[in-house]
Amino acid sequence: MATSRFFHGGLSDSESSSSEEDYSEEEEELEEDVQNDSDESESTEDDDDDNSDDDDEEEEELEDGNAPDSQKKNIFTRDVVDEEDSDEDGLRRIVKNKKDKRFEEIETSIRLIENAEKINDWVVISQEFDKLNKLATKAGHGDVVPKPYIKAVADLEDFMNETLLKEKAASKKMNATNAKALNSIKQRLKRNNRQHEQDISQYRADKENYLLEPEVEDIPVPLKPTFEGVEPERVDDDSGAYSVVTRGGKAVQLTKESIFKHLKVIVEARGKKNTDRTEQIRTMEKLLELAQSPYQKIRVLVALISTRYDLSSGVLSYMATDQWKAAEIELNTLLQVLEENPSWIIIESGDEWDDDEKSPPTPAPGEIFKISGSIISFVDRLDDELTKSLQNIDPHTTEYVERLGDEAALYKIIVRSQMYFERLSSNKNAGTIGDSLNRTVMRRVEHLYYKPLAVIETIEEASYTLLTSESSSDVLRSDLKKENPATIVQNLCSHLYKNDSTILRTRAMLCHIYHLALRENFYKSRDMFLMSHLQENIHNADITTQILYNRTLVQVGLCAFRNSLISEAQSCLQEILGSGRVKEHLAQGVGPQSRYSTITPEQERLEKQRQLPFHMHINLELLEAAYLTCSMLLEIPAMAAAGSSPDMRKRVISKTFRRMLEFHERNVFPGPPENTRDHVFQAANALAAGDWKKSCDLIQAIKIWDLLPNSESLKQMLSVRIQEEGLRTYIFTYAPFYDALSLTRLSEMFDLAERKVSALVSKMIAHDEIAAALDQINKSLVFRKGVEVSRLQTLALALSDKASGLIELNERVFEQKAQSGAVGGLQENTTRPGGGGRGKPRGEFSGNSGGNRGRGGGRGRGGRNVQFAGERSSAK
Repeated sequence: MATSRFFHGGLSDSESSSSEEDYSEEEEELEEDVQNDSDESESTEDDDDDNSDDDDEEEEELEDGNAPDSQKKNIFTRDVVDEEDSDEDGLRRIVKNKKDKRFEEIETSIRLIENAEKINDWVVISQEFDKLNKLATKAGHGDVVPKPYIKAVADLEDFMNETLLKEKAASKKMNATNAKALNSIKQRLKRNNRQHEQDISQYRADKENYLLEPEVEDIPVPLKPTFEGVEPERVDDDSGAYSVVTRGGKAVQLTKESIFKHLKVIVEARGKKNTDRTEQIRTMEKLLELAQSPYQKIRVLVALISTRYDLSSGVLSYMATDQWKAAEIELNTLLQVLEENPSWIIIESGDEWDDDEKSPPTPAPGEIFKISGSIISFVDRLDDELTKSLQNIDPHTTEYVERLGDEAALYKIIVRSQMYFERLSSNKNAGTIGDSLNRTVMRRVEHLYYKPLAVIETIEEASYTLLTSESSSDVLRSDLKKENPATIVQNLCSHLYKNDSTILRTRAMLCHIYHLALRENFYKSRDMFLMSHLQENIHNADITTQILYNRTLVQVGLCAFRNSLISEAQSCLQEILGSGRVKEHLAQGVGPQSRYSTITPEQERLEKQRQLPFHMHINLELLEAAYLTCSMLLEIPAMAAAGSSPDMRKRVISKTFRRMLEFHERNVFPGPPENTRDHVFQAANALAAGDWKKSCDLIQAIKIWDLLPNSESLKQMLSVRIQEEGLRTYIFTYAPFYDALSLTRLSEMFDLAERKVSALVSKMIAHDEIAAALDQINKSLVFRKGVEVSRLQTLALALSDKASGLIELNERVFEQKAQSGAVGGLQENTTRPGGGGRGKPRGEFSGNSGGNRGRGGGRGRGGRNVQFAGERSSAK
């Protein structure tokens, strides 16, 4: 067996023991330099390297024939001390090359780390860990990692985990410097050990014999490659087999006959610790190339796709892009094999073939052979992994745009899966696959409902073109139909309405309503919302469905706003935007937490998991602008109509808007508007003062309107509504000061047609908003004047009403207590509910529900009984 490079092959045991006791001057300098800074250590290493080079030259001179005979003998003589080969004390100098020095330095650093672990000194451990990494890189030249290094970092990781557990349970924490060093090395150690994961797993599998195994560089190079990352070589024979060399150096033959045997070993190892999934994937890729029959291909593809999904473990982690694309290609290949071979189907309740050495018999025409598996699970996982990757990628980078381009390939697989399940559902022998078909249809709907019609048309055309060009099977081409982009969402949702009774039906209805609102069908989407009664039971649904409900609700509100339905838009947006937690309700981020509310790590993880990708977000600034504008158009006339009336001031349409308006009015010197809120509230103040033109200019200056389609028509609509509400506000404000108002004058003031002014005034009169009459002959608005009441008189009348109410209440209470006292005297002579004494009735009601004090030492309950008796007598 080849010796390890950590041991000196040219020395015997006695020589090695004696050499450990003999220290040269260079070794003493090296031990001193270990305690110095990293810069000084590097310079010392360079000096040692120069000295070692000089020593190597000395060895070469001694090996030449020109050297004296005495020197030649001294080379092989153990106890002879040469004058040139010894120091001042007469001790023999030991010449060492660079490699031996590096490994001695590694062993020294490892000993220092072990000593620091005994006293829990993480500052020294952190320093020596950095130095150990540098020494290991230089010793292995970047390609071979020393085994003692692997052992040291693995043991250090175990010790670190134990320390962290003890620190959490300990009542007395370590000092700040030591804790800071522990936290620092925790991140670096995990990141470092991730690079040597396979070697660490090999060490932990056999700790005792790990260092006794030969190093990789001392093993003779075999005929086959033994290191990882090299493709296996094909054997030069007619069988077409592959030879794969494992990490242990053992060559494994992959043949057509042994496909199921190797596949069984890989499947049984799934989920176990220390399993190299990357090596399994490479093996299965070669098995797929060897597979010839449809059954072999299906079995290998099912196991291969599942293993790729196992590479990404954890809720917040996601598959690498290359692995995702490989899984997408393999799933596409699997569906193609199933299309070309209709006799083989994959179903969750399929049969397992026990004999792994032989393939099952070829199915007869019309016979169905069921294989255990789940296509819909593969599709769901592929979709979820793409969503998780989009959640974790910065949306403002080109990487996000490139990753989003993979949605077209995913949508093509979803359509292909739908065609496959529809074909199986028509086959009676295939079994029940209705749930799989419904889940696939729902996945397709969720990729379409939030997209504009032009985008839906593009993605449908692309998927249809790819499927017809790539598929060589006539089965898919016969099932594939070119859908109409205008009705595809409605058709898919109608399928779920008829064939599903689970939560998918609710989600399909919400997606359908969202899509209708996006296409400006407000009344139809509103009617579906009301007829479905979703608002009554949505609180019982899961969180993701509630998020979809909130998104649909605000989209309906935006649709009403775009269609100039201000009141309907405000009522839809009020429920979500009035809460103050818009981001959480729409799953578009986590809002600021107050000091009274704390969020646990588990809740934070769930919140991140629910976040929608950036391309599905609804613009929050646009929502706020629409909500505040609608609230302004409704609240300003209502506040003007309320005036000084206490009853009218109680009618609040939007508490959020009024609170924000009051906060904005506290500014003594308001500056020019800087954001959307400033524009809306300054426009509200201008509208309340009668300056409708300034209000229009401020609203139209909001830049967020440019994101909406037909923004110019929207701005024109808002200007007209501001003119109308300005007219109503003016009439409400100045009606007490006029006997009559000319309609022509009002038309000139607010730049409205006289016919429009007449219609608005008539509507106000019909709704009893003003006490006036319309004079058609003189074209004027005549107010009916009663007794003019000032503000002081109004407050005095309100105070008088409250006082009279208090007097009536006091009289009723007095009458009830008087009747209670009369009946109580009668009941005291007949019953003694007290604790043994005679209760003494009181002439007045004291308010003590406990009753009277009995003479016999007990507490009577006569007071409460008298009151109930009085109530019963008065009722009679």
